Amino acid sequence: MGADKVLPVPPAAARDRASFEVMRVWVAEKGQHVSIQSGAWDDPFAWGIVLADLARHIAEAHRMQDKKVDPEKFLERLLEGFEAEIEDPTDEPEGEMTE
Repeated sequence: MGADKVLPVPPAAARDRASFEVMRVWVAEKGQHVSIQSGAWDDPFAWGIVLADLARHIAEAHRMQDKKVDPEKFLERLLEGFEAEIEDPTDEPEGEMTE
């Protein structure tokens, strides 16, 4: 993977010695691949908050890139995709635990 394809570490994460990464997502070999820090939180509710915050960050990033993007409409469409995939998955998660 080329260095130009790696996202930068956010400044706050670089400054905070207690920071930790919880997730990475790649598109590779025509599919989605993830690394997850599965023990980050005991309560699945916390992961729901992470996913909601992430959705808002995605909508805001698109608005910043294109001022014509309505973040609320973008978020509505994102949620449609999320719900569709939860209800009728296009694939099943697979993988293994690594150290």
